[in-house]
Amino acid sequence: MLNVALIGAGLQGRRRVAPVLANKNCNLSWVIDRNLERAQSLAAGTQATTAQSFQAVLEDPNVQLALVLTPPDSHFEITSALLKKGIHVLCEKPMTRNSVDAEKLVDLAKENKVILKCGFNHRHHPAVLEAYKRLKEGQIGKPVFIRGKYGIGGRTDIKTEWRANPEIVAGGQLMEQGIHLLDLISWFTGGVSEVSCMTSTAVFPIAPLEDNAFVTLRSKSGTLSSVHSTLCQWINEFEFEIYGEKGFLAVEGLGASYGIEKLKFGINTPGKPFNYETIEYRGGDSSWTQEWDEFLSSIADHRQPIGSGADGAQAVRLVEMAYLSNKSLQTQKL
Repeated sequence: MLNVALIGAGLQGRRRVAPVLANKNCNLSWVIDRNLERAQSLAAGTQATTAQSFQAVLEDPNVQLALVLTPPDSHFEITSALLKKGIHVLCEKPMTRNSVDAEKLVDLAKENKVILKCGFNHRHHPAVLEAYKRLKEGQIGKPVFIRGKYGIGGRTDIKTEWRANPEIVAGGQLMEQGIHLLDLISWFTGGVSEVSCMTSTAVFPIAPLEDNAFVTLRSKSGTLSSVHSTLCQWINEFEFEIYGEKGFLAVEGLGASYGIEKLKFGINTPGKPFNYETIEYRGGDSSWTQEWDEFLSSIADHRQPIGSGADGAQAVRLVEMAYLSNKSLQTQKL
């Protein structure tokens, strides 16, 4: 039985507590939040102890795993302390506010022989996993280009949220949602070599943070990619398309407000009627459970998880390079 501490009882805490409670090999032993009432509410009906400071977890020798689900400005302090105590950590994205600190966490995990995972649940959506599998099997040939779009309509009171506070976050909508697409592109192509970006703050009063970002990337293997991440898309939408030499794979939707999750797959057949198959993944969002189970499996197998700490550090660096490109008006090479 693995004793688990959940640190941060906000939105991500509410999303991620269910997979912990559902897993027969896990015991939720701590729920931590600066707002004690919020921690107590999340822990209701469980045997978990609640507290306001993560220091309580450090003093418990029986904790083996922790989820760090607090705002980004506290990720490095909390995660580094947990790793030093020999505790495996799943840290929500972005792993830290800068890539230097992210690399330090990766090194700490190695030094203390524990697993560090970044919270990239999009890797665990069934349509994304199936697309990755088919790509690696060569079903569409070498990828030629990738397009990604991830947009929502921003909330009218967003200025009052911590996500709009540059002292807490490391960036705007590109760091908040777009980082998932940058991570997927890096994963699908084997790594990025060049980044170019333009951003704007067009509608919402969150400057110097952006509400729109357009990014172009070149992979180490030569694949070109584009990403649009926005708060100004008044209908929630997620699209991730991979076009190869022989055909294409396209993920649409994430369930709930993003619409039914689908995977489209087609082969280029010149001179014949255009044709493709569609798989629909109905039901609830299984990515949170799939990610948690994979994290536990990586610990048991003593291997790096899908969406490792190193992947989390690389994604932060990609966003940093995108912001530098926007500022310098130059393509950045990694």
